[in-house]
Amino acid sequence: MAEHEGASGTRIFEYGKQVDFGRTAADYGRWRAGYPEELYTRLATFGVGVGGQRILDLATGTGFLGRGFARRGCAVTGLDIALPLMSEARRLDSDGGLAMNYLRARAESLPLCGGAFDAVAAGQSWHWFDRVAVAHEARRVLRPGGWLVIAHFDWIPLPGNVVEATEQLIMRHNPAWRLGGGLGIHPAYTRDVGRAGFIDLETFSFDVQVPYTHAGWRGRIRASAGIGGQLPPAQVADFDADHAAMLRERFPQDPLDVLHRTFAIICRARDV
Repeated sequence: MAEHEGASGTRIFEYGKQVDFGRTAADYGRWRAGYPEELYTRLATFGVGVGGQRILDLATGTGFLGRGFARRGCAVTGLDIALPLMSEARRLDSDGGLAMNYLRARAESLPLCGGAFDAVAAGQSWHWFDRVAVAHEARRVLRPGGWLVIAHFDWIPLPGNVVEATEQLIMRHNPAWRLGGGLGIHPAYTRDVGRAGFIDLETFSFDVQVPYTHAGWRGRIRASAGIGGQLPPAQVADFDADHAAMLRERFPQDPLDVLHRTFAIICRARDV
């Protein structure tokens, strides 16, 4: 099992070098669902997301994970390599009456002082990183006893559901796609943080049904790594037309209930 997970992680990391989410920033910002409120409620039981905390949101994208902390009164710095995504994040912040700071940098080499943050969070991004390097960098920039949170909010394919059908369509249009068939649970990440010296590790998960209109689900998939993040515009348009036809024929209900699984790892930087 460990060898399989290691090989899979390497393939995904290499695949990620071909993906540019900046190309799909508009769809990403408009259609990608934010994290459920229950995630923040559960994190708060650990003391994460308390007003006044300094939180670093790695690979912030359009700020969906960090914005939830900002709504709770945290001082959030969002870090990403894609300027178009952070521009979209600033627009969403403004629309919501919030303010986050943004910094363009790689998570593997943070241009930040040691001990600067109460918590570091990585949402829907750990698989794209050099995970060992990022775990060590996260520990470096945390205060002693600070928290690392790794969170995912994954759509879940089950036999006959709209996610399975959509993933099959993605594979027909982009056979190089590497992220299908997921379970929404990521146990290998616990090894990453343990090796970096984090302690008091806990994991939790829960499922939610996310309502998407047909237009919204199409936009969400256009914003994904396998479509808008990799394919040229003409191929994205071809996929989108096929996706619209498939939804009309096989899943005419509108809106759809799309099964998602929230998964989180939370652990603490060892006091030194």
